[in-house]
Amino acid sequence: MRKVARRVFAREFNDATETFKESDEERAPVYVLLPTGERANRVFFVGTLTETEDVGSDSEYWQGRVVDPTGTFYVYAGQYQPEAASTLREIEPPAYVAVAGKPRTFETDDGQTNVAVRPESITVVDAETRDRWVVETAARTTERIQAFEADTNEYARMAEERYDLPLDDYRRAAVSSLESLEEEEDEVAVDAD
Repeated sequence: MRKVARRVFAREFNDATETFKESDEERAPVYVLLPTGERANRVFFVGTLTETEDVGSDSEYWQGRVVDPTGTFYVYAGQYQPEAASTLREIEPPAYVAVAGKPRTFETDDGQTNVAVRPESITVVDAETRDRWVVETAARTTERIQAFEADTNEYARMAEERYDLPLDDYRRAAVSSLESLEEEEDEVAVDAD
């Protein structure tokens, strides 16, 4: 059975550099630990696909850059994600997209840990869908922060041990993402006049 895809903003996702398994079984799910104290085997996000590129050397391996109000997600799809790779090949950026996929971490040559998403699905969506995702993700982020602060979550304790990151950063990112929607609405209203 598939795990629930967590709604997360790029700001928090890019800080989620810790991974873990809850079992020694070979096929046990790998989770990324979100700094707000939740585990995520899958993530769901909506943003603007700003660019795509085939970065493969021997075979097609597509990279996509998806921007939300808080930052950038990178998605990578190749032969094992044929539908997602095909979508990245065919979409003409910029376009709003909804992405569900598995978080992956990798270490760079200079020892930094970066995160990316191996997409299971990429779907073109409209601005209304993107706006609804922003509102819902801000609410989920706030709920995770409240659970973290209430000390009701085992993953919050794990995040507290592994990350030295202020939760207020994610609270501010949620608020500013909602404010960005209001600013867009104001701009549309001015343009309509």
